[in-house]
Amino acid sequence: MKERNEKDTIKQVEVRIKIAHVFLLLLFLISVIYLFLLQIVDIRHYKAKASSQRYSKSFIMRGQIVDRNGVRLATDQSSYNVYAHREYFDNTPEELAEKLSPYLNLDKKTIVNSINRGATVILLKKDVDRQTAEKIKKLGLREISLDKKNERVYPQDELAAHIIGYYNPDADTASGVELTAKDKLEKVDNKIKVQRTPRGDIIYDTDTDPVLASTPQVGETVTLTIDSAIQHVCERELLNMINEKKASRGSVIVMNPKNGEILGYAVYPRYNPNNYKKTPAITLKNWTLSDVYPPGSTFKTLTVAAGIETGRIKPWSKILDTGKMKLGNWTIQNYDYNKHPNPGMISLVYLLEHSSNVGSANIALMMTPGEFYTVLSKLGIGKKSGIDLNGESSGLLPKPFKWDKSRQASMGYGYGASVTAMQMVSAVSAIANDGVRVTPHVIKYSPEEEAEKIERVQAISPETARIVTQLLAQSVANSKSHINLEKYTVAGKTGTSKKPMENKKGYSNALYASVIGYLPASNPQILIYVVVDSASAGGPVWGNTVAAPIFKEVANQCARILNITPDKKVTQE
Repeated sequence: MKERNEKDTIKQVEVRIKIAHVFLLLLFLISVIYLFLLQIVDIRHYKAKASSQRYSKSFIMRGQIVDRNGVRLATDQSSYNVYAHREYFDNTPEELAEKLSPYLNLDKKTIVNSINRGATVILLKKDVDRQTAEKIKKLGLREISLDKKNERVYPQDELAAHIIGYYNPDADTASGVELTAKDKLEKVDNKIKVQRTPRGDIIYDTDTDPVLASTPQVGETVTLTIDSAIQHVCERELLNMINEKKASRGSVIVMNPKNGEILGYAVYPRYNPNNYKKTPAITLKNWTLSDVYPPGSTFKTLTVAAGIETGRIKPWSKILDTGKMKLGNWTIQNYDYNKHPNPGMISLVYLLEHSSNVGSANIALMMTPGEFYTVLSKLGIGKKSGIDLNGESSGLLPKPFKWDKSRQASMGYGYGASVTAMQMVSAVSAIANDGVRVTPHVIKYSPEEEAEKIERVQAISPETARIVTQLLAQSVANSKSHINLEKYTVAGKTGTSKKPMENKKGYSNALYASVIGYLPASNPQILIYVVVDSASAGGPVWGNTVAAPIFKEVANQCARILNITPDKKVTQE
């Protein structure tokens, strides 16, 4: 019985072994068939898959940014990082140091120490220029590779920094035109792909175009409306006044009111985009687009325009000016009350020339809140101008149902609303352009792009615009202001406003000094807005003492650069 059981067990084992043999044989046959299909029948598919893993996009450089005359403001520059690969060493560290030292501008000991640190891939030098990289390639060192990278450079340094912005290729972050024109700057017709080795060398085969494969692709050039000569004048004059008056911030904006092209755009504090990483965030910000403030007396231009547009006043209207008025607990007083305590019935020219707060408040009160609000809104107050730069805010224009008498009156002389510098430029440009407000822009567009991106809005009637221009021009001609130029009639208005306190209600002792105007008044070619924040030295701080001298110099220089024909007859002595 025992012997029989042993024989049965042996038979069972033999059967299992045979089954295992059959299973292994089938597995072997399946493997053979699979490899046959893989390597013989379907070879093209896997060859293509392997090739695709070696493909990479050709090197793409961002396009240039140039001013309206072709002056380069931003461009790409190639540089290389130099690496040593330990697995490919044919030379000793000392031999490599001997060969590379003249090109890397490093002493031999430094190179040897870097190599001996033990890493598999050793970074020897960053940011080597193209000429040096070509010389290193010619050494034919198998253990050395060159990693090409892009660097954005700004040949004019600080010039127009807030308009151009900056670009960080490592984090793919940008500002200014570098951000808003990103698609165009990086646009290439055909994104060429090439096969590369693990070290980054191009694999040339019968389908590879050697010229296209080795030539960097470059994005499109973006042309700005900025004129570098005008930009330089704006920045120089602003900086001189900032330093003289010990001011904290300032801006000068020059625009063609007929087409919205910005010719100059100075912002202080300024920075060098070549070193933007070391610049404080508050300096990188274009505060003229993001920060709001009470515009002060420059806003009286819009109040008079609204009064005429709504029919509440006529060009010949006389406005009561008592020098001082009280609305509830709020007292409104003219800046020259002590000198002219009760002017009486004044003309609109007198109102603008003497910057009457009481007269402007009375015009505001002649309109309904809805009427005044509607005109201001059409002029762009309380909404973004649409400029082709990032970071713009909408300003603050309260809805008319929130206006009480004191707010409505204060709106008349520039305290009820808060604006950005660009909003004031946009609003007054409509008055200079027969009532048509054109979207301000810093990028030069083709006719097709312009039709899509640039709006033209009839904000006020042409008749109203011309009347206000005549009133402004006459008020300037009657004055001794710096903006009363020798060769050109100027339609303009100065302004001074208190600076609101941060994080609390009320106003500080700091002031905004400003002026806005356009010339020649008979056929406006340029509009100039100057604002200086918190001047604290060098005498009284008024729009006429701080902002107007900048306006005068910028206006005369712009007229010379643009060859604007004078519209005043200069008397020969």
